[in-house]
Amino acid sequence: MTPSGESDRRLRLRLLGDRLAVCRLAPDVALPSWLAWRGDLVSVTRTGQELSIVCPEGIVPAGITAERDWRAFEVEGPLDFALTGILAGLAAPLAEEGISIFAISTYDTDYILVRAADLQQAQAVLSRSCDLI
Repeated sequence: MTPSGESDRRLRLRLLGDRLAVCRLAPDVALPSWLAWRGDLVSVTRTGQELSIVCPEGIVPAGITAERDWRAFEVEGPLDFALTGILAGLAAPLAEEGISIFAISTYDTDYILVRAADLQQAQAVLSRSCDLI
């Protein structure tokens, strides 16, 4: 897969090492004291409905609403804001194989999270159109 707007350059994806959790907290709570700002990926998003945290699963205490056992692929960046179709190009073939994702975008790049149980199948699917590094 090549990002729209670039010549035949295949996307390069790097599998991150941490097993991750996707946590949901009430929208009005302070950032929890257990949140550590280290690891391969930590993301915090607050909306009017929730505070979502993606972080290494080992730091999430029992009793926190969380989906655990996720793995993340990082799209090698930085990606130009003019590029289109990056997430769609990754998500579509995974969806065709019944693999659900959780996507995160940052200023520089995109991340695709898949359940650890789907990791090998996701790697096989993504390797058809991307370089896994």
